[in-house]
Amino acid sequence: MAQIDVTALLLLALAALGIFSSNMPITVAVLVLLFLRVTKLQSAFPFLEKYGLTIGILILTIGVMTPLASGKIPLDAVWQSFLNWKSLLAIAVGMLVAYLGGRGASLMAGQPILVTGLLIGTVLGVAFFKGVPVGPLIAAGILSLLIGRG
Repeated sequence: MAQIDVTALLLLALAALGIFSSNMPITVAVLVLLFLRVTKLQSAFPFLEKYGLTIGILILTIGVMTPLASGKIPLDAVWQSFLNWKSLLAIAVGMLVAYLGGRGASLMAGQPILVTGLLIGTVLGVAFFKGVPVGPLIAAGILSLLIGRG
């Protein structure tokens, strides 16, 4: 009798939630991990656990900074952002989010059991509240404030 791979079933359920919620990043990420698991390429898991978040943040940062580097955001617009109250508020919120992201990264590294809950919450937020799937790291930061870790 074949033994059921509960982890693979959980990954399939997360992929289904990703598909249901039109959350392509979650769906693709889970399917890649499932592929690595079923093809016995699990030797990649320690590397991904150690460097995956850093690589993802690097790619995200490149994407966010590209309009500045390409010249779509002129340097004078950057300087003008320090003269408008809404832009100053945006800077403050950006600093807060970066702080929360740092706390979230620490919490996720220290308590990986919470990652699944954060992912499920993010996917459900996308599915039912028309959210955007960028939340797990910030959600972990907020969670760290609530439970006093990070």
